[in-house]
Parts: sequence; C-alpha cells; structure tokens
Amino acid sequence: MAKRKKNAARLGAHIVFIDESGFMLIPTVRKTWAPKGVTPIHHHRYRHTKISVISALTVSPRRKRLGLYFRFHFENIKAKDVASFLSHLMRHIRGNLIVIWDNAQIHKGQPIRRLCGRHKRLHLEALPPYAPELNPDEGVFAYAKRALANGQPHDEWDLLKSLLQVFSFLRRSTSHLRGFIKHSDLPPFLS
Repeated sequence: MAKRKKNAARLGAHIVFIDESGFMLIPTVRKTWAPKGVTPIHHHRYRHTKISVISALTVSPRRKRLGLYFRFHFENIKAKDVASFLSHLMRHIRGNLIVIWDNAQIHKGQPIRRLCGRHKRLHLEALPPYAPELNPDEGVFAYAKRALANGQPHDEWDLLKSLLQVFSFLRRSTSHLRGFIKHSDLPPFLS
C-alpha cells in the first residue's frame, strides 16, 4: 500500500474530498426579517422525507483546477452507492485519485474493497475522527443548507429541483469551491 501511495504522489494525483449529507422536506429555519412586532410564521408539512447527497470536491494535480461531482438519492446512501459514485469519478477523471473522507461505515464495505482491488489508481485516506473541519466538502453542504434555509418545498421533487440548482451553481463557481478549501483547516496547498 505504501508503494502505491508513493507512485501516486510521484505521478501527480487528483485529490478528491468526499462527503454525504441529507436534506429534509422539513425546512431548516434561519434568522429572517419581519415587520416590527410581527412574529414570522413558517408553515410547512411535517414529513420526514429526505434526499441524500454524495459529493466530491476535486483538485487536479498540475493546474489545481477544481471540480464538483454529486449524486442524489431518495434513500439513505449505502456502500454500494459509494462504490458506484467512485466508479463514476474514475470514468470522468484521468490518472490517480487520492480520496480523502471520514471514517463512516459506508466507506468500509465490501463493494469499496472490491473496487480498490480492481483499480490500482484509487487510493483511500481517512480523516482523523471528529474532524469535519478538515474536509472542504463540508463547506459545500453548509452552503447548500444556507441557500435552502426557510424554504418550503412541497414534495421531494421540489426539493430535488432546488438542490440541483444550488449544486449546479456551485459546480460552475470555482471561487466558491476555492473558498471552501481555503476556509477548511487544511494546510494551504492551492497557491
């Protein structure tokens, strides 16, 4: 394993930060404005339907180009979904990939081990426990939750449409992606 990592570093590898999060139909309530003396009322249906999202913030080895990849799921994300997402990334990104993520149970399943056995250019690295501030992909989800705060999606398709707008905007905004990396507690590496 150490030999594979040295080869990946020598050849230049894409750094891929991966994380997952869920977005519920019950809106996230944030501070809002209302006329003086009038308490704002936020009407919504009390449903626990959610959309799970897996995303990857990528940094290319030479030009430090940034990318954002994502997938939406109407159920909880499982190890097979993570393996499918990693396969998707490998189809779209050439060269070695160093995936940096947390120690979630879905990152350790049999589908992940099989995928790593088949693809020598895939290298997995776990962040230290309880250190979300080291994963810039957390910034992607924080931004999305702020953007959707106080919203009132009628159903999961309405929520999906809003999520797609936010993630598509972030995919095109390299300044936001760069900001997520710079505001993480990682040592600077984008200069």
